Amino acid sequence: MGILRMVVKTMGRISTFRSYQFVLLLAAALAVVAFYYFGSERQNFSSTTKRIKETQASHNINRNDADLSVDTRLSHSAGPEEHEGEVRDVGGESESFRSRRAGSETVDQCYHALMMFTKVDKSRSLQEKFRVAMLSMVKHSHFLEGEALLLHFVSDRASQELGERMLQEFLVDATFKYEVLFHDVAIFTQQLFPIVEAMQKHFSAGSGAYYSDSIFFLSVAMHRIMPENMTRIVQLDLDLKYRTNIRDLFREFDHFLPGAVIGITREMQPVYRHAFWQYRKENLQTRVGEPPPDGLPGFNSGVMLLDLGAMRASALYNRLLEPKNVAKLAEQYRFRGHLGDQDFFTLIGMEHPELFYTLACSWNRQLCTWWRDHGYGDVFQAYFRCDGPIYIYHGNCNSAIPDD
Repeated sequence: MGILRMVVKTMGRISTFRSYQFVLLLAAALAVVAFYYFGSERQNFSSTTKRIKETQASHNINRNDADLSVDTRLSHSAGPEEHEGEVRDVGGESESFRSRRAGSETVDQCYHALMMFTKVDKSRSLQEKFRVAMLSMVKHSHFLEGEALLLHFVSDRASQELGERMLQEFLVDATFKYEVLFHDVAIFTQQLFPIVEAMQKHFSAGSGAYYSDSIFFLSVAMHRIMPENMTRIVQLDLDLKYRTNIRDLFREFDHFLPGAVIGITREMQPVYRHAFWQYRKENLQTRVGEPPPDGLPGFNSGVMLLDLGAMRASALYNRLLEPKNVAKLAEQYRFRGHLGDQDFFTLIGMEHPELFYTLACSWNRQLCTWWRDHGYGDVFQAYFRCDGPIYIYHGNCNSAIPDD
């Protein structure tokens, strides 16, 4: 009987232990289910992140202006660590990009530079020009502590994917903070077309106002595309080679006279001597199309300083964007061009030179000599001459750029 009593007592203890263990396991299981079902609202980290990005992308697409708020901690190449930065695709989805950060360091001043980057994936020539431009820019550029260079690229999707890969190589030796932002060319074109449609027939090749040509007038209406908190930007062609610190180019904004909205270099060929031939024939004493220093040779848009704040504030400049005023000037000067924004700036500059600050030729040393061999050899050198040090070479019309 004593043995039986001991066995019964032992089995009771085991049963009690198993019941207690079962209760604990059941409670733990219910806690896990409650956490995932109620706490996460049936979402996981990946789906929530995707929803946030989709919401942000939708918000950008439906805005009238571009959302260019930036994480100013991004992009510093002095530190040894690399982190996953984010390329902001304004008007589209964000894409991952390897950029250098400055940890939690903040940026007090941003320098904005924009380049057109369309159809680059289909052109080895454009890819090589981009390589020369970016490597020379990185080589010579230096910024102060608390400053960052924001590189904007207006691009199609295929070119963006290529550009991201190329920039990982080109920016690896940068000693300054930077951020890369890609803008969807289709969205920019959609925003530009209503503004520039009427002027396209005066300044585009062909006889119509083609929707896709609108992007060649981006600089004309940049102040209406970019957000209000962006007040200055430089627009740069891809076929450039930098020989000095690009930060120094931004200092040229400080030389603008009251009323000036754009800084731009003179055209260094007799392009507009030719384009204004009829007006010059009817006005024999005109300065229009004549070479510098006393003439008005027109402008070249390879390097431009756009004071977006001044462009927004200038009643004169915005009146000149109106279709009736563009048509009036085109008729007055008997003008028909094919070079997009460059033609528009040249035309309004003939009538209103006070809108422009003339950049020294050193900042856009154009190398094209096409017009020298096509009827203007006797006057060519008067346009082409550029004294002083060269800060930026411009290999326009596929001209070879000198080695350093």
